[in-house]
Amino acid sequence: MLSDIEIAQKAKCLPIKEIAKSLSIEEDDLELYGKYKAKLPLSLVDKYSDRPDGKLILVTAINPTPAGEGKTTVTVGLGEAMSKIGKNAVIALREPSMGPVFGIKGGAAGGGYAQVIPMEDINLHFTGDMHAITAANNLLCAIIDNHIQQGNELSIDPRRILFKRCLDMNDRALRNVIVGLGGKLNGVPREDGFMITVASEVMAILCLASDIDDLKLRLGRILVAYTYDGKPVYAKDLQVVGAMAALLKDAIKPNLVQTLENTPALMHGGPFANIAHGCNSVTATKLGLKLADYCITEAGFGADLGAEKFLDIKCRYAGLKPSCIVIVATIRALKYNGGVAKSDLKYENVSALEKGIVNLQTHIENMKKYGVPVVVAINRFMTDTDEEIKFIEDFCEKQDVLVSLTEVFANGGNGGVDLAKKVVKTIEEKPSDFKPLYDAELPIKEKLDIIAREIYRADGVVYTKSAEKAIAEIETLGKDKLPVCVAKTQYSLSDDQTKLGKPENFTITVRDVRLSAGAGFIVALTGDIMTMPGLSKQPAAYSIDVDTDGNIKGLF
Repeated sequence: MLSDIEIAQKAKCLPIKEIAKSLSIEEDDLELYGKYKAKLPLSLVDKYSDRPDGKLILVTAINPTPAGEGKTTVTVGLGEAMSKIGKNAVIALREPSMGPVFGIKGGAAGGGYAQVIPMEDINLHFTGDMHAITAANNLLCAIIDNHIQQGNELSIDPRRILFKRCLDMNDRALRNVIVGLGGKLNGVPREDGFMITVASEVMAILCLASDIDDLKLRLGRILVAYTYDGKPVYAKDLQVVGAMAALLKDAIKPNLVQTLENTPALMHGGPFANIAHGCNSVTATKLGLKLADYCITEAGFGADLGAEKFLDIKCRYAGLKPSCIVIVATIRALKYNGGVAKSDLKYENVSALEKGIVNLQTHIENMKKYGVPVVVAINRFMTDTDEEIKFIEDFCEKQDVLVSLTEVFANGGNGGVDLAKKVVKTIEEKPSDFKPLYDAELPIKEKLDIIAREIYRADGVVYTKSAEKAIAEIETLGKDKLPVCVAKTQYSLSDDQTKLGKPENFTITVRDVRLSAGAGFIVALTGDIMTMPGLSKQPAAYSIDVDTDGNIKGLF
């Protein structure tokens, strides 16, 4: 059996000019990064403004488990399958972070015969977007420390600097650091820290900005610190916005690549859904809607995180209205939610499936609350039995949703034809009546309470003293009328990753609240979620190598 990278390396990649031509994009509008990658100018959205928008399809999933769900793989396979049934489709995905690539999760280019290529480039440096975001973020940090060193005209309190440095790598040793050591010439000593680039506010801003002017406006609104007398200091006060935007001028442009079956794919931005809003860029999604009849995108992790943020943050700001939501699950993962050990998931166990399917049921119910029709995609494994499959089909019929067994990992687009047909059927027969879950004008606590009760199914929300203080400060700044972005474990509907299925009789504990004024949302940190992940005992980096001809090995 071939590995993902071996399958990708054997694929016939078409020149990106041909992929662009299939979307009616002129060659002069391409900014080529070699033969198989290109950036697209933001002006294309205006250029094609007279075209009607296509249908927006969101792919999400149940809570992730060690058994795997294959959400990105299904997203890519669905796009390929749309072509098989004669539909004009484009895929809009996030870019992978190198942290998980060298850690344990893997990349974000799909798998098997439903991949986006060139997968080695995509999973590593790609077109340099991650580096540009990292540089812009750290330029602001350098300016903050230099401002203090050069006399501190703004009276910034070094103890109350909120903005952290970032790095696109898992490195727990950098979570908390001391900078400015080494004497007077080397800066003012203070506590600092790093977060992973994809969790940074600059990443969130890039993905939500509509153009360069909007990007600069949002960068200027970043709350970086407080003064000694408690006044806020924003990035615009430090005269660094122009330079940050200059570093991001190319990174804001969507990237065009292709699938193994040469279906067009836009990959742009990559915020984590358990920390940030977990969606690809607004510019890529809007462009995808102009370029094709169907734009298929995904949101990170389970529907309680990525999908909720996609619908309540991204769609709210961008004016997007999804026509269908696809929820990906596996029988193996549902049995895991029913209490089966990972080593025993290959054995038939309908009783465990019956216990674990409450997780899928909750996500179906949650997505319907947004007024969008739902289709369930079961990512099929060879160990799935007829009786287990029959149970899933009967369950989905009772939920009044269509279900499709997909085999895109093994068969590419051909393995997703049934799913594609059912998605199209659902869109045609069940018009979407999308609406966000809550009114952004509500108080912060009311918004969090709605998410906790309606999406997580919690009994309520508990706040620490530091969270209470942070909320009061945000209210004083007049920034409380923003959507909320909950940072929570992806493994459970609750904030405790050990509680599988559908937890009951629990509360969500908010330990801190942070203002991402530039991105335009309020971050609520729950549980022990970290903004800088660490590496495992056996990180994936141990298996990655490159030969004398420059061919990469061991990348999944």
